[in-house]
Amino acid sequence: MEKASNNNQEGHYVAYMPQSHETICWGCGLRLMLPSFSPVFKCGWCGAITNQNPLKHDSRCCSFWRRVRDRSFLTILIVFMLLIICGGVWASFPFVFSLGYIWAAFHSLSTVFFATGTMYSFILVAFRHAGEQPSVLYGSYEVVRKDGLDNYRFCHYCEKPKSPQTHHCRSCKTCILDMDHHCPFIGNCVGAGNHRLFVTFLVFAVISNFYAFLMSIYVGWHVWPPLVYDPGYSLEELSKSSVGRFSAEILHALANTAFLLSARGIVLIYLCIASVSVEVGIGLLLWQQLQFIYEGKTYLDHLSSRDGEVGESGWHNISVFFGCPYPISALRLSSSHTGKSHKK
Repeated sequence: MEKASNNNQEGHYVAYMPQSHETICWGCGLRLMLPSFSPVFKCGWCGAITNQNPLKHDSRCCSFWRRVRDRSFLTILIVFMLLIICGGVWASFPFVFSLGYIWAAFHSLSTVFFATGTMYSFILVAFRHAGEQPSVLYGSYEVVRKDGLDNYRFCHYCEKPKSPQTHHCRSCKTCILDMDHHCPFIGNCVGAGNHRLFVTFLVFAVISNFYAFLMSIYVGWHVWPPLVYDPGYSLEELSKSSVGRFSAEILHALANTAFLLSARGIVLIYLCIASVSVEVGIGLLLWQQLQFIYEGKTYLDHLSSRDGEVGESGWHNISVFFGCPYPISALRLSSSHTGKSHKK
């Protein structure tokens, strides 16, 4: 109710009725009468959510530079892994084969297993579709049942419906089911189609880098030139001195003999530093992924969740994620009850 401005008599009011707005639901095609203009509304029949003010499309320039960024990171990561594998084999295997046939066979099989597993899982997670949602019928009342498109939205980029668990990636230019995040280093999204492969790749990468670090330390210790200490002290006398003086002398001796290293020794130093740095980064990423899986959510769910909102956490989320339909506790309990007789 509002007071009339063109009437001088008191007590005369004009009732203000909001204009109804007619629109059409994109999900079922029914005409909806809204009491006022609503930019976002939900259909009462099919449950589809309509946004009448969609976001604008990205320019072609932005999409082009995203593709260039992803392809560049992907190429750099492949070259880096090949350098780690080939450099480690070239620098360490001449010494490994001198230890005997058994150790040579063991390290050869270990290297082939870790290298093949890391590269194969990386190629799969990089080039497999991250998660394509199943197509659904929409647009007609006859084919859409009651609540058949509940909380579905219409993607104006892909021009098709997307479920509540689906997010559109503007870098991949497609909708991803259960999208976790877009990783520029693999040039692909991580979603329902390759999330397990992504975690498998992280596990292989962590183990492979740890193995490369141990091998580089072990071989480097044996191929390093003899250390030259202060002529006034022997190694026994230095070991009895303070920790600071002993460490300083060791570092000084290492620095003096580093100039005498061969090309294999330099590659071993690079391999040691690179494996440690990659191990720390990938290890933290793996821990974060396992934590989100344990909590039953993705990285995007973590960003969009409100403060204090806690989902259903437990080890059953990890067991289901890796393909086991039953939690570990249930398997343990079922095995413990095996063999017990029940008397009536």
